[in-house]
Amino acid sequence: MKAVRVNVADAKRHFSELLGRVAYGKETITITRRGKPMAKLVPIGTDEDVPHMADIQGWLDEDDAFFTTIDTIVAQRETHTARALAPKET
Repeated sequence: MKAVRVNVADAKRHFSELLGRVAYGKETITITRRGKPMAKLVPIGTDEDVPHMADIQGWLDEDDAFFTTIDTIVAQRETHTARALAPKET
């Protein structure tokens, strides 16, 4: 599978072409803004080959500190406003 990086402006201009390359050419396209990866277009079905965290059972005890940490992170994310969505200061 071929991996390609495209900036946001080019992705907007050539979105239809990029979708075709992903769907039929089996390419993975990373969309970047100012050189930083922002999103990824991947062919359907490729994620099914990768094991998902939810499929793993029995490797942690139910009272492991990991679960407390995850619950704390999730609770904080519900109250956090992403910088891109925050009101602009004037």
